[in-house]
Amino acid sequence: MEALREIAKQVRDVKYQKAKVYNPYDKQLAFHQAGSHKPERLFFAGNQLGKTFCGGFETQAHLTGDYPDWWEGKRFDHGIRCWAAGVSNKATRERVQVMLLGDENDWGTGMIPKSAIVGKPVMNRAITGLVDYVTIRHKSGETSRLVFKSYQMDLDTWASDEIDFIWLDEEPPQDIHTECLARITNTNGHIIITFTPLLGMSDVVLLFYPEPNTDERWMIRMELEDAKHIAPEDRERIIAKYPEYQREARTRGIPMLGSGRVFPYLESTIAEEAFEIPRHWARLNALDLGYGDHPTACAFFAHDRDTDVLHIYDTYKNKEVRLAVHADAILMRPKWIPTTYPHDAGKHDPGSGENYANLYRQKGVKMTSEHATFPEGGFNVEPGIEMLSERMGSGRLRVFSHLEQWFDEYRTYHRKDGIIVDERDDLMSATRYGAMMTRAFRTEPTGMRQQIARGYDVLDPYASRH
Repeated sequence: MEALREIAKQVRDVKYQKAKVYNPYDKQLAFHQAGSHKPERLFFAGNQLGKTFCGGFETQAHLTGDYPDWWEGKRFDHGIRCWAAGVSNKATRERVQVMLLGDENDWGTGMIPKSAIVGKPVMNRAITGLVDYVTIRHKSGETSRLVFKSYQMDLDTWASDEIDFIWLDEEPPQDIHTECLARITNTNGHIIITFTPLLGMSDVVLLFYPEPNTDERWMIRMELEDAKHIAPEDRERIIAKYPEYQREARTRGIPMLGSGRVFPYLESTIAEEAFEIPRHWARLNALDLGYGDHPTACAFFAHDRDTDVLHIYDTYKNKEVRLAVHADAILMRPKWIPTTYPHDAGKHDPGSGENYANLYRQKGVKMTSEHATFPEGGFNVEPGIEMLSERMGSGRLRVFSHLEQWFDEYRTYHRKDGIIVDERDDLMSATRYGAMMTRAFRTEPTGMRQQIARGYDVLDPYASRH
């Protein structure tokens, strides 16, 4: 009889303390930990990979002050004012509210334990079944107030109050996101956003991806392979059920670009595992000069002339303004490898009066004798895009799979109103210059000893150090 009572207690504890069963995956754990120093965080994830569970757990932890032993993220030592919101009234009621409070007929079966709910939730008078607000006990002895909202609600309902913590489940419109930022200004509050990026490169997405635009923002992507509750044998079945153009968003958390995407090929058709570059393959470095908000970037190529396949085995990207820093990065590779460059490297540096190509030469970089052009002349962008697209489609351009900076740009390289968007395209430009200049590739000079140039081992050329 005593055993039956213990089993019944365990079942009841699980039912009313859902948060206790949360055991975060690596990406979820990293998301929580980043809250210690990043007040605005974005969690990109595919469908059913655990993003809402992750957001719900963190929200309840802040509301109750009941942090697990492994918690290294943001902590509130007092009761907080909190908003939780979804795309629509229905989505807020059926996803966000259920995740946090559980079933309407049995409050406390969500992430927030039954014992922490003070009294009964106050229901929204205008929306059937939607909670307006609920009071939660905080471990400090104070209480927290949780208010449920949706993006359907009028903007003026968001333009009030000072809030400590906001959870936005699914992508918010820009005006609502802006109002949320205003709400946390005076409280030094935090915002977390969890969604599958089906709306493409929206204004909100661009604040975080491929790189956050301020030091206070942080983002992470969770892919199908990161969700250990999905068996490997089920992954192919899950991927196959989605339309091809949605697969990367729904299974990898990569913003969907659809028809606006410059290159339509799946990453899997381009990516390859890193390998040691054969010494008889030809090499070329392709440099894109930085200016304004654009960093300096370089793609490092190897060419298998027998198959005419170009392999990008390393990349470099840096917003540093000093040319010497970029030259040093190139010179970490063997000095005999030539470096091609765009036509604007012929412009003169205002300080020295020397053109940029010559400044690199003076630093010891082996620059090509001319800027990057097609064999027949010219360097227009669209023919270069067509050339790269043909190489990708035929398998004659491959990129080492660990080069995340290159793939970040590839994913977001898109057109708007038919025109290529000239943003976050530095490695894409460098790739185009390198592919244009196959005639400038060179092989290692005969009889040359193994070089170790400033810490870069020619026998280990694919180990990215950036």
